[in-house]
Amino acid sequence: MTPRELDSPATLTWAVRLLFAEAVALVVLTAYLLVLIFTTDFSSIVVAVALAVFTAVGAFAVGLVARSLARRSSHARGPAIVVQLFLIAAGGFLLQTGTPWIGILLMAFGVGVGLLCVLPPTTRALGLD
Repeated sequence: MTPRELDSPATLTWAVRLLFAEAVALVVLTAYLLVLIFTTDFSSIVVAVALAVFTAVGAFAVGLVARSLARRSSHARGPAIVVQLFLIAAGGFLLQTGTPWIGILLMAFGVGVGLLCVLPPTTRALGLD
């Protein structure tokens, strides 16, 4: 780590950590989907493979955003917030159709990380004020 990364405010540090956690969760989801592809008889294998590939690309993208934010790239804050909006939308979908408690947790996580990205100490650290 560079000295600039070591003196990051706690809000930026936690935003980066939680974004990396999201990337790891997407990697785990990708692995789970691959296991399902190889062990389940799908009626449409193309859709299943496309979903797994899309999830893997999402994991890579979130990891890239987290890495860029850790390096204090001011251009990474927008994509980080967009990722959180997608998480909030997925939580809202689960709240309506799936297990509500997972939806609430996803939405709270998305709002929390989104707030960490826009708090004044993070904004100052990224040079956006």
